[in-house]
Amino acid sequence: MADLSGTAWQRTMWRKSSKSASNGCVEVARVAGKVAVRDSKDKEGPVLLFTAFEWDAFISGVRSGEFEREALP
Repeated sequence: MADLSGTAWQRTMWRKSSKSASNGCVEVARVAGKVAVRDSKDKEGPVLLFTAFEWDAFISGVRSGEFEREALP
């Protein structure tokens, strides 16, 4: 497994959605064969790592509406 500490994160190419608001969003990057996700407002904060399979399952759920909130009354 690749070293994911220290300067490895500083060299990572993070991407943020062009649809994200000016007050922040999440950023994603490919690191050591995994997908990394972090809060764009807290670049030194925690990073979640997902396998390609986990990320694909998440994206499929987003596209199918699995995470849509019900309309408020």
